[in-house]
Amino acid sequence: MDKLKTKIIEEGRVLGSSVLKVDSFLNHQLDVAFLNEIGKEFKEVFKDKEITKILTAEVSGIAIAAIAGLHFQVPVVFAKKTQSLNLDKDTYEGEVYSYTKEQHFKIRVSRRYLSKEDKVLILDDFLANGEALKGLRDIVEAAGATLQGAGVVIEKGFQQGGDQLRSEGMDIRALATISSMEEGNITFR
Repeated sequence: MDKLKTKIIEEGRVLGSSVLKVDSFLNHQLDVAFLNEIGKEFKEVFKDKEITKILTAEVSGIAIAAIAGLHFQVPVVFAKKTQSLNLDKDTYEGEVYSYTKEQHFKIRVSRRYLSKEDKVLILDDFLANGEALKGLRDIVEAAGATLQGAGVVIEKGFQQGGDQLRSEGMDIRALATISSMEEGNITFR
């Protein structure tokens, strides 16, 4: 997606050699018109798949998934990171290690919102080490649902998550894949 690559170059900020901040449009301040383009692109990329639900993890994936849900015309479910009084006690769980927070989280989805009849598309903002996708995949599997694929806005191709999950059979499609961010210069695959 050329528009995405341009936006990453123009607005992204590289910290070190592995952190890309795109918080001006993707996951802090939201460029909703641009997110609409991302939602359309995911619909095009996964047009060959039957999708009945979109699944993401809170927080950064919610806006992306919600707008994509409009294009797919399906409900969006997000896995919560915290147990709260308003979350059903009967949940599917996965575990995620957050690279940016250096912390393990349990993520949960109420059993009311995923079933074995569902054909699920996982969407997220980034793919680096693959932890979020693994945790979400665990939830899909626990529900007995069918995982149709995973879409990420940006994949850090120089980290091993995408390669590992693809070798395990996950159909992952990235809208932009970065091969390097050395010395602040972003190189796309």
